[in-house]
Amino acid sequence: MGFTPFVFNKVVVALLVTSICATKINVPRLRLSYKDLLSTNRSSIFSGHDGQLSLSAVLLDEYRDRLFLGGKDVLYSVMLSPVSSESKEIYWPPLPGKREDCIQTGKEQTECANFVRLLQPYNRTHLLACGTGAFQPMCAFIYVGHRGEHVFTTNPLNVESGRGKVPHDPSFPFTSTFSGGELYTGLTADFLGRDSVIFRSMGGRTTMRTETDQKLLHDPRFIAAHVIPDNDDRDDDKVYFFFTEKASEGGDKEEAIHTRVGRVCVNDVGGQRVLVNKWSTFIKARLVCSVPGPHGIDTHFNQLEDVFMLRTKDERNPDIYAIFSTISNVFQGFAVCVYRMADIREAFNGPFAHKEGPNYQWGPYEGRMPYPRPGVCPSKITNQPGKEFGSTKDFPDSVLQFARSHPLMWRPVLPALRQPVLVKANIPYKLKQIVVDRVEAEDGQYDVMFIGTDVGTVLKVISLQGGNSLEAEEVTLEELQVFKVPIPITSLDISVKRQALYVGSAAGVAQVKLHRCETYGKACAECCLARDPYCAWDGSSCARFVPNSKRRFRRQDVKHGNAVLQCVDQNVGDLDVTEDKVVYGTEKKSTFLECVPRSPQASVTWLVQRDDRKEEVKLDDRVMSADQGLLFRHLFRQDEGVYICRSREHSFSQTLAHISLQVLQADTVDELIARDIAGISDGFKDRSPGNHRPWMPCSTGPYSRGQIGQSRTWFKDIMQLIGPSNLPHVEEYCERMWCNDKLRRKHKSMLEKYRQAQESARKARSKGSGERNRTPRDLRLQPE
Repeated sequence: MGFTPFVFNKVVVALLVTSICATKINVPRLRLSYKDLLSTNRSSIFSGHDGQLSLSAVLLDEYRDRLFLGGKDVLYSVMLSPVSSESKEIYWPPLPGKREDCIQTGKEQTECANFVRLLQPYNRTHLLACGTGAFQPMCAFIYVGHRGEHVFTTNPLNVESGRGKVPHDPSFPFTSTFSGGELYTGLTADFLGRDSVIFRSMGGRTTMRTETDQKLLHDPRFIAAHVIPDNDDRDDDKVYFFFTEKASEGGDKEEAIHTRVGRVCVNDVGGQRVLVNKWSTFIKARLVCSVPGPHGIDTHFNQLEDVFMLRTKDERNPDIYAIFSTISNVFQGFAVCVYRMADIREAFNGPFAHKEGPNYQWGPYEGRMPYPRPGVCPSKITNQPGKEFGSTKDFPDSVLQFARSHPLMWRPVLPALRQPVLVKANIPYKLKQIVVDRVEAEDGQYDVMFIGTDVGTVLKVISLQGGNSLEAEEVTLEELQVFKVPIPITSLDISVKRQALYVGSAAGVAQVKLHRCETYGKACAECCLARDPYCAWDGSSCARFVPNSKRRFRRQDVKHGNAVLQCVDQNVGDLDVTEDKVVYGTEKKSTFLECVPRSPQASVTWLVQRDDRKEEVKLDDRVMSADQGLLFRHLFRQDEGVYICRSREHSFSQTLAHISLQVLQADTVDELIARDIAGISDGFKDRSPGNHRPWMPCSTGPYSRGQIGQSRTWFKDIMQLIGPSNLPHVEEYCERMWCNDKLRRKHKSMLEKYRQAQESARKARSKGSGERNRTPRDLRLQPE
């Protein structure tokens, strides 16, 4: 499959936006705020000893149960349980005079510090730490001791140059990986940020780098680097780099942004005459992440944001998860694509991209290929009888020249299933970081994605493949507000051993538990509807699902969330707890019946019951269903009845509320209000806009006894209209509609007195005391 032209016009964009946005937005089933995470002991945060960490590097060391952090002029070693329990600090500023030199070159004072950008394990007792050093990169070895001891020291005099290991500028992206005592980095290696290279440094071999050639790297933005073996032959190991760069291929009229996967051989030592101390095995291929569109035109997500390598039992075949974003000014979209190593290797084993013809059009190279094949490593595979190549220095110049002029492969790497596992368009945040945990559940294996955003939240998402369908169903399990303020998340690390997520931002690092099953609810149906692979109903609570557990009673259905089937014998009806209430409305006025489902992923249906007959409420411009309930914009007398609010999530439905709607006659109410207003019209002249009407039971204000008496009279008339038996409902309704919190507190005792007085009057009537129509002296309809 070669490059195909992509015409990005307004018509196509409109079609693509429509097709993407037509998909139902997947809302999180559970949203937990910053306070919720802290109050449930699910999160703990470390912000440095002075609260000014300015986090710029994170290394999770599960062997030592420690988290190593790098920030502005500082290093920290933090114990993992929890992250705020015990820590040690090393102050590491730039070398003397470097800060002043940095400012003199015109850099901002805030930039002229030592931002630690690299933390890598060096050996059993030391870490390699590198920082920007006020635009003079420097590195040091940090003594961290053995397992079981918490030491954290360094020799401030033992500092070496960090050039080629980290960028000069703290804002420039870069990536690195450490293998066999050697450091592989992708970065801009000069002061001005123009020399973009892939470096190998340290160890016993000579330093290696890419040539300065835009065909190799054109304004790259490095995202990730990983050493991935191809087979059991260690000589064939390769380092894979993931980055974006500018490109003009496949019919692009202007330079576009494309995402690449590039690789070099670990044992590459350059050429003998050509490519001396330069990579001789560097090749690259395009990573495609796109949504199929109408007429064969796809929506491409070209900007790579983050990469996570999910290791499997086979170390040669990890799954590569990547977040992409659009670079369009028309709409903002994000996608997560998954790549198989077999597809990546197939692209590298395929034809090379080649420009030929009078117009230098791109096409697959079909000429004679030199031996050994450009891009392969000198190993057992290339060592054939009579053609032994023990080193890249033994490769013929023809091989090196071909690799230099043909670094790009013709076939792109397509995602598994040929489409993303997650797509989000026109959302109020950006997806920035991703880690993935492969979880065993009762009905199979699931990859749980934790995605960090630029507003301090983490999304917990799974993608389900439905039967024979190629379309994936996205299920957002949780949205966690990890940080108090909406700050971009800059790093995510996952500890399967501790079942914890480590979330980094400029404000610090948070340790968040991957799951807290009891948060979903206390019923079997709620636990099942959550569809969380970590959680199952164990017969008494929603708890952690443990594969191969001796406990037989476990109810879980991640794929379908069928609570009816799973919880048929678990008192599903306990969830069917309805709320009974009475709501009063007036003809020709608006009225709202409130009903909120327990899950934002549930749909709500309204039924109305009149004379033992139920029917679904017909919605139109007058009667509208909203997120919080049912709105009558214009109430009719015939709307009176009992309204039943039911929610449905997957196959499970439940009744949430019975609301008796009583409709008052408009003429009678208007007459009462007009009479009352006429009697106390003087009281309205001095009212401030925020006060309540004096004729309401919760009113306050400087009114005369006559006005209060008239209010009592009006209230008694209203009681005659609706019936005294409904007094508690009227009080509740009036308080909710018209009384503020302060007035509500004032009237709490008054209403209690009123109820007591009513009870006394009822007892007196039953004894024939003759006080049937007398109002008790202690009854107050207005506050004292």
